[in-house]
Amino acid sequence: MQVKKYLVKCLHRLQKGPGYTYKELLVWYCDNTNTHGPKRIIREGPKKKAMWFLLTLLFASLVFWQWGVFIRTYLSWEVSVSLSVGFRTMDFPAVTICNASPFQYSKARHLLKDLDQLMEAVLERILASEPAPANATAALNLTLWNHTPLVLIDERDPRHPAVLDLFAVTHNDSTGRSPAPRRACNAQECKVAMRLVPTQELVKMGYPGEQLILACLFGAEPCSYRNFTSLFHPDYGNCYIFNWGMTEKALPSANPGVEFGLKLILDIGQEDYVPFLTSTAGARLLLHEQRSFPFVKDEGIYAMSGTETSIGVLVDKLERKGEPYSQCTVNGSDVPVRNLYGDHNTTYSIQACIRSCFQDHMIRNCSCGHYLYPLPPGEKYCNSQEFPDWVYCYSELRRSLDQRETCIRMCKESCSDTQYKMTISMADWPSEASEDWIFHVLSQERDQSTNITLSRKGIVKLNIYFQEFNYRTIEESAANNIVWLLSNLGGQFGFWMGGSVLCLIEFAEIIIDFLWITVIKLVAFSKGLRQTRARARYAGPPPTVAELVEAHTNFAFQPDPARPGPAPGAYPDEQTPPIPGTPPPNYDSLRLQPLDVIESDSEGDAV
Repeated sequence: MQVKKYLVKCLHRLQKGPGYTYKELLVWYCDNTNTHGPKRIIREGPKKKAMWFLLTLLFASLVFWQWGVFIRTYLSWEVSVSLSVGFRTMDFPAVTICNASPFQYSKARHLLKDLDQLMEAVLERILASEPAPANATAALNLTLWNHTPLVLIDERDPRHPAVLDLFAVTHNDSTGRSPAPRRACNAQECKVAMRLVPTQELVKMGYPGEQLILACLFGAEPCSYRNFTSLFHPDYGNCYIFNWGMTEKALPSANPGVEFGLKLILDIGQEDYVPFLTSTAGARLLLHEQRSFPFVKDEGIYAMSGTETSIGVLVDKLERKGEPYSQCTVNGSDVPVRNLYGDHNTTYSIQACIRSCFQDHMIRNCSCGHYLYPLPPGEKYCNSQEFPDWVYCYSELRRSLDQRETCIRMCKESCSDTQYKMTISMADWPSEASEDWIFHVLSQERDQSTNITLSRKGIVKLNIYFQEFNYRTIEESAANNIVWLLSNLGGQFGFWMGGSVLCLIEFAEIIIDFLWITVIKLVAFSKGLRQTRARARYAGPPPTVAELVEAHTNFAFQPDPARPGPAPGAYPDEQTPPIPGTPPPNYDSLRLQPLDVIESDSEGDAV
């Protein structure tokens, strides 16, 4: 009912028209506002009116200009960085260690036998224009080919690329391999590829944990390779992670210093390195957060053999502001890239996102996934049999700048991150004076031998500890918040014009009144235009209701047309015969008078 009453009042106000003009409203505002300046415009003399009008206009322009600057600065979403230092007991970081050589020569020797002869035969098959005789292939030991066979991808017919075995003899070879090409082809037409070895076989050829980790001590508690989680890395083979936090709670560090950290003695077995795979001897290690995937190749460091490497750790915690201040993500759920490393139950990281994005592009463009990255469910790793042109596709995608930029745009930084700053120092270990007895003890523990079975070339000692318990928190905060914005807007308005929030409400009120007067005037103008058009339709006075009715008279009330009448003398005294039917009433008595203005019950209700 209240809404209906309000609407009726509005209708009355529209029909009555505006009660005052724009000039009257403006004069009333200037006379009643609390803002300095407008009162002087209407109360002073002509010269002072002009002066105060120019001053008010100038200062109002300055206020609006300053407001625009502050609002634009606020909407730029700038941040300020604060650095705070705290002291508390902290969780020890996860430590990933790998051997620089992924495989042991003693376990891969059977695959490397006759390698020189096989490589020479491969080059002859690729470069020769005629196929080699069968006895030349039969004389070779093809044991290696049963594990890591090379194939030649013939792309001279782009529509039908062929995968050719370099050591096939005939089309009816029992292995089902295709023969080598009959005609020599150049590098653009033919490519050499290697079939993949199953991961289980690669794990067996790597360094086992009990051989790599000779001794382990965390604080005062002994540990062993059983306290490490095994993870296969495509470049470093078998890697081992301490304190990963996947199945157990993260270990805290009681105090800073070497005695309360992690001590390791590693046997990298340099004498058993494969010379064709690596030219670096040592251990690769990485410190990272719990439940995060270790990208050892990109972020790790080396520890040299024959040395004791001490790593002092300082912790930096980064806290970034989210939307709209930055494009960081809390857990990666808002990133349009599936985290393929999430299958290891690891947390989100930008490194994992970029690699997952590349694998996604690899599958979409090449129809298969690269073996260096995890594979989504239902997809296949690239192989030369099913995807003969995957090498060319991978090379083109790897060189594509658009692909890199796309992945960088899609991936976001983590809003919360922990960085470990390391201070590294090294010394020869063991010393010449203690070398004999240390190697005797280690040989006894490893091989149960009284002879020395270890050497300086294969031993690495690591000390990883918190340098101090002070941790730094680098936190982003909004440089310009809403309090800052309101303070600056109010300060400029009060300084230049002596105004306040109430003055702004007064200004908003007069704007609404201006709009309401405009609406009333438009309604009145539209009404007058309709009346003018109606008067122009008739030259004289408007017709009466009776005239309008007569113009549309029903023919049922008209007399019948002339027809042969009755015989003379049928009606006495020569009276006119009656007209059949009933004539219409006189409508002039029912004429309605138009109402120009509908008045309300009281003048106060029609506001």
